[in-house]
Amino acid sequence: MAVETFEYDNRIVNKFAWATVVWGVIGMVVGLTIAILLYVPNLLGHVPELSFGRLRPLHTNAVVFAFAGNAIFMGVYYSLQRLLKARMYSDLLSNINFWGWQAIIVAAVITLPLGYTTSKEYAELEWPIDIAITIVWVVFGLNMLMTILNRREKHLYVAIWFYIGTFVTVAMLHIGNSLAVPVSFLKSYSVYAGVQDALVQWWYGHNAVAFFLTTPFLGVMYYFTPKAANRPVYSYKLSIVHFWSLVFIYIWAGPHHLLYTSLPDWAQSLGTVFSIMLIAPSWGGMINGLLTLRGAWDRVRQDPVLKFMVVSFTAYGMATFEGPMMSLKSVSAITHYTDYIIGHVHLGALAWNGGLAAAMLYYIIPRIYNRPLYSVRMANFHFWIATIGIVFYVVPLYLGGVTQSLMWQQFTKEGSLLYPNFLDTVTQIVPMYVMRSVGGTMYLLGFVVMAYNLVRTARLGKFVPGEEASAPALKDQVEHASDKPVTRHRLLEGKPLAFTALTLVAVMIGGIIEFVPIAMVRTNVPTIASVKPYTPLELEGRDIYIREGCNTCHSQMIRPFRAETERYGEYSKAGEFVYDHPFLWGSKRTGPDLHRVGGKYSHAWHYQHMLDPRKISPGSIMPAYPWLFTNVLDTATTQRKVRALSSIGVDYPEGFDKKALEDLKQQSEQIAAALKKDGMEINSDREIVSLIAYLQRLGTDIKAVAAAK
Repeated sequence: MAVETFEYDNRIVNKFAWATVVWGVIGMVVGLTIAILLYVPNLLGHVPELSFGRLRPLHTNAVVFAFAGNAIFMGVYYSLQRLLKARMYSDLLSNINFWGWQAIIVAAVITLPLGYTTSKEYAELEWPIDIAITIVWVVFGLNMLMTILNRREKHLYVAIWFYIGTFVTVAMLHIGNSLAVPVSFLKSYSVYAGVQDALVQWWYGHNAVAFFLTTPFLGVMYYFTPKAANRPVYSYKLSIVHFWSLVFIYIWAGPHHLLYTSLPDWAQSLGTVFSIMLIAPSWGGMINGLLTLRGAWDRVRQDPVLKFMVVSFTAYGMATFEGPMMSLKSVSAITHYTDYIIGHVHLGALAWNGGLAAAMLYYIIPRIYNRPLYSVRMANFHFWIATIGIVFYVVPLYLGGVTQSLMWQQFTKEGSLLYPNFLDTVTQIVPMYVMRSVGGTMYLLGFVVMAYNLVRTARLGKFVPGEEASAPALKDQVEHASDKPVTRHRLLEGKPLAFTALTLVAVMIGGIIEFVPIAMVRTNVPTIASVKPYTPLELEGRDIYIREGCNTCHSQMIRPFRAETERYGEYSKAGEFVYDHPFLWGSKRTGPDLHRVGGKYSHAWHYQHMLDPRKISPGSIMPAYPWLFTNVLDTATTQRKVRALSSIGVDYPEGFDKKALEDLKQQSEQIAAALKKDGMEINSDREIVSLIAYLQRLGTDIKAVAAAK
């Protein structure tokens, strides 16, 4: 039997490891900053690029794609080579993957604070960056698949199944959700509208969590846990059930984010059913991870790698129990739009993803620098302060979220809302925001201690760029093992292209069945004759609303609850959103719902509120937007915006784009004149005028129907 000698490429692993550390610090600093901005809104002054609405998507992208993304690549590149007994197929592709991913992150760091955003959760980046993501992701997948084909190990280990599932599913999700019609270099409109856009977005959004923040981390769990514990994975059969049930079921669960919205009930129920089913495979994975550590519990007390793994797997189990529970309508009615959701997401991000990333770093860095960890005591300090920090972070948000929901729904004996002023619920939970930031500070401190520990380890060690290894050629292994009995799944593991194709089929089934109803929904949304496209001025105001991230704090979806209709007005109808590219239903209410705000207040009220929120609403935590009063509205692309929206179904009259600027000027002058009557001098070409136009339009189409009756 011929034995071949080769080297594992540690250079690419090293690059992604340090990128994980650097972007982790940056993402967490931004996260802590916006946590403090929730109770000190003027902390950073009145700098547009540093406002809460613009920093919040920067934080999510930095943590999800920069920190967790680099951690994924680090774990995959380290484990894949060793599992396949082969160097990565192409060093060039590996480096394109690394530098291309960092360039995408830098592009996000630049564009998001400047206000270039699609507003779609976890998919805020504009179309040129989306194309770059697609290219880099294909490079990664090609490098991975070619390495698999050039392997020296016949059978594919369970970790590689999850890597394959991640690659094919994220590609499908990203392309499907990112379809848009460009207006300019950094502006586009989603090809989907209203109900369709919401369904596609949460088909993507939920599964971005599933197949970017879950499946690749499960893959590294299956590799690093047996290695760190020096024990085989608990159950091979359980891993088979875990993988196939997870990739098939997860893809269906997105609609549970849209319970009680204008999405048809059958679609909501579909999401609920599959979300409940998710408990079984998710807990199967958690059990497989924890029981792999059986017999190694004495080492857990001393080994920080194992400590982080235990907390990580436990948090994964907790989060994957909470998710299905919150897909039940009765539970969703309490938790949705509240801070409970923020606590749930951060339990997964900080403990599951953050904990497993820390475990990988503590495992990998000493090995590729060929020396023990600089300080085990520091690593244990990191573990305890991070774990306590997570508790201080998550528990106040759970309590605050339930408090919000109960206060929103509380009625007096006479039948009126006990807390009609939304601000009452905000001020009540400010202490929870303070506690959350304390927990975030503790977690960040632990991460910084880890960074110092790893730097000292690297400086005292000697980097091993190419780790020498040897293994028999694949051909010899096949001949040697040909007489051994194997299961059907073992046979499949030896056929990577067939395995990849079957994985793609498994995830596409749910995707296709959800996309077919999208087409059905599009033709069956009840039309409302009075619903008209936004005027050019309202359209520009809507784009400013998106640019400033107002949708991160305000929803535009009134659910059919007595408390919500009493507080806001008539519940939202599917037909009201047919011209909304993208939809703006929101995920969190830090401020009140705005779907019926049109006509509720005067132009002057909106003017003063945007200039100084606390003057209008004492105790408000909303930031001020003084730049809207000095910025001149950019109308250079207004006509192109109208043409672009017309091309994807918005019912503008033929040739309206040529009249768009004249229409915009007339409406803006009317609003400026009305403001002047109330003693507020403002040029009609200022951005605040267009934003007021948009806010005053919200919900008025259906009001026109009511008035006609």
